[in-house]
Amino acid sequence: MITDVKAIRARARQHIQDGAITSSYNADRGTVIKLLNEALATEIVCVLRYKRHYFMASGLMADAVKAEFLEHANEEQAHADRIAERIVQLGGEPDLNPDVLSKRSHAEYVEGSDLRDMVKEDLVAERIAIDSYREIIDYLGDRDTTTKRMMESILAQEEEHADELADLLDGWTGK
Repeated sequence: MITDVKAIRARARQHIQDGAITSSYNADRGTVIKLLNEALATEIVCVLRYKRHYFMASGLMADAVKAEFLEHANEEQAHADRIAERIVQLGGEPDLNPDVLSKRSHAEYVEGSDLRDMVKEDLVAERIAIDSYREIIDYLGDRDTTTKRMMESILAQEEEHADELADLLDGWTGK
């Protein structure tokens, strides 16, 4: 059931400067923006780690693994872009200050000593993102369904990344 259409129309004209955020938005925007900036930092740190691993990969299995690193880096960048856009929609500013990105990131930037170690560290980072994003989704609940759906979509891709990396580790010769 939709409430009185006249009332919806009247409310839409109030606080028009708030754009997509209407009076029916129930989340604490400041908290959501803070959580999203932490997720943004996590994604950027993951992009940088995957890119390093892509360029540093060497050895017998390097070509196949490099392709996976590059694909994941590009997908993490797309996640970062979506999160930054949502922060702006909510009236916030994406914090891309390089001096604090690694401090806000939930995942760590671990270079890895060899190809297998790089895959392992990327898997650890994906697992951290999975748990962090689940907590964000749980916090959002029904208070901000747009952000929740976005984070659920990103979470699904993070789970796919983790599965692919786990498969790479499982298939490693000399496991």
